[in-house]
Amino acid sequence: MRTFYKNIICFSWLAAGLALTGCNKMLDLKPTNEISDVDYWKTADQFELAANEFYTYLRTFNQIGTVDAPHAEIRGDLIAANDRNPYSNGTNTNTTSDNNYSDAFKRIRAINYFLDKASTYANTDEIAVYIAEAKFFRAYVYFDLLQMYGQVQLFDKPLAVDSPALQGTQNSREEVVDFIIHDLDEAILLLPFEKEIGVNGKGRVSKGAAQAFLGRVALYEGTWQKFRNGDPVRYNALLDKAIQNANAVIESGQYQLFAPQALGDSAQKYLFILENQQANPANLNKSANQEYILSNRYDSELRQIRYNVTHSYLGMQITKKFADMFLMANGLPINQAGAGFAGYSTARSEYTNRDNRMRYTMMIDGNYYWDNEAPSSRVNWLSDAVDQANSRGRHNGAMGTGYANQKWAAERRVDDNAEGYDYPVIRYAEVLLNYAEAVYERNEAISDADLNKSLNLVRQRVNKSMPKLSNGFVGNYGLDMRTEIRRERTVELFMEGFRVDDLKRWKTAEIEMPQPLQGITWSGTEWETKYPAIGNRIQNGVFTLETARQWNDRNYLLPIPNQEIQLNPNLKQNPGW
Repeated sequence: MRTFYKNIICFSWLAAGLALTGCNKMLDLKPTNEISDVDYWKTADQFELAANEFYTYLRTFNQIGTVDAPHAEIRGDLIAANDRNPYSNGTNTNTTSDNNYSDAFKRIRAINYFLDKASTYANTDEIAVYIAEAKFFRAYVYFDLLQMYGQVQLFDKPLAVDSPALQGTQNSREEVVDFIIHDLDEAILLLPFEKEIGVNGKGRVSKGAAQAFLGRVALYEGTWQKFRNGDPVRYNALLDKAIQNANAVIESGQYQLFAPQALGDSAQKYLFILENQQANPANLNKSANQEYILSNRYDSELRQIRYNVTHSYLGMQITKKFADMFLMANGLPINQAGAGFAGYSTARSEYTNRDNRMRYTMMIDGNYYWDNEAPSSRVNWLSDAVDQANSRGRHNGAMGTGYANQKWAAERRVDDNAEGYDYPVIRYAEVLLNYAEAVYERNEAISDADLNKSLNLVRQRVNKSMPKLSNGFVGNYGLDMRTEIRRERTVELFMEGFRVDDLKRWKTAEIEMPQPLQGITWSGTEWETKYPAIGNRIQNGVFTLETARQWNDRNYLLPIPNQEIQLNPNLKQNPGW
């Protein structure tokens, strides 16, 4: 693991040598400095070192909470901000340039340059795994482009700055998806199983990672087409592909949910802040985590996150919509007859007898919490009087929406920006949820056996006594299976960059996104006296942060930046922009 970190750091010199630029500045098609290139690409070790650069393309912490990040939760409906968010309320406009677009094509050019060099290497068997990694990352980047812009230009080789191909139009959505799938299918054949990756290579892309990612891609596009009345033959084939690949990961036995007995229900919290220093009451470190299939890996000594994760996300404002999504401990939605919901009368009542994920994702008024600063960090991890005296104190919910996040917040003493926990690009819980959803959408039904091998494992990880989701349970209580499958996904993968893209592929953004952003229920509750400052912002008894939100069909895709169309007039602007 440490060797891999060091190689990533050492590779920065080569990245500069392969930096991409040219007359078409948006696509950056010509290396600016090839001084070392003549002497490079001679050994398998050099290809390995070059492939390390691709790992810096992986999504990370600053891409889930900032409005400039296209997959950020703050662009959705479950997180609120003090300022109106144009992407969340549907008022964003076209832009001259967009780094998300231009950077993606820089990365594709770098990958294609690598593959071009690999094609002339004498013994391709020596570098087969690095070729597979390159194809995985090309698929990874193109899938990002697909989610953001839909149709884009496909390039499978490095092009000269005067190549006519640069002035072509976008490939069709179907061509883009098929290109991604083809790259992943080829990568899967050459990549090793997780157990075959040596200690020094831990963190590299495995066969399971490529299969899991292919499952994600196929589910995304299969549902995108299904809910837009696409060709059933095509979207069912995609859903079959999603099922096949998610199931391959499950059947491989290479991964498991993080649920150590020593942490009990709190595994839901400490999974996300595991470090090799003590970062949880059981003193477990990263070696205990077999849930992360592919992660952006950090280390407090060798590769710090360099983003203020704890202070950025601790206390981030959560909406009432998300709080209300958590089931009761008996498996029923809070508005269901017989659920036993305790109501909103006090600042703590709604947290009673709920899905345990609620209390490990959100902060509860009056509970003690810790962060990464002295004297607010843990002392002995016992939550006793000594620990509490060193905490940040009892949480006061009378701020923001009244609902606050604790996911991603460290409790050990560590300098700002120096946290060293990993970001899960793909984790096993997602694979299990992808499998359940793909099976249901393919067949408009799912068996109890399939639920038990997938979704229910996630549901009961920290809810051992919660009833399983089953066809009988759904039928007995008049629930909707699709709604419950989507609920599980939303709750489990919160703050991991999925919500906005899920609403888009389900084509429900037009329903969900215009809804007001709301906080706590205020009228007739303890909050009236505890949080009087918001009294002039109450609508129908609920703290209302933003109304008059909108969502138009054009918002399902981002606009192609104007500068791109000026550089290549053959590019077509996305509908409505």
